[in-house]
Amino acid sequence: MKVYLDDERTPPKGWRLVRWPEDAIALLETGNVTHLSLDHDLGDDERGTGYDVILWLEEAVVTKGFSPPHVKVHSANTSARVKMELGIQSIERFASRNKHESV
Repeated sequence: MKVYLDDERTPPKGWRLVRWPEDAIALLETGNVTHLSLDHDLGDDERGTGYDVILWLEEAVVTKGFSPPHVKVHSANTSARVKMELGIQSIERFASRNKHESV
């Protein structure tokens, strides 16, 4: 499943739209997400941002050996994009380390 987190944009064809971080995380927890595209600003920071999904993923990879999907950022918020992309790099490093340790 391909998941698209955004509060305004229409997802590409074949992607499932979710509006809030908890919805994206619930789908990630199923283990069926292959691709994840994240916006940062979702209109209500108290409900969370796309970065909250990055933080959840990083923790799940480190503490549970979770295998992350392919993740990209489509946010127009430049500084948040950089922060999120650094988080994705960290997730990828931890996931790679997990793969090598399990072999």
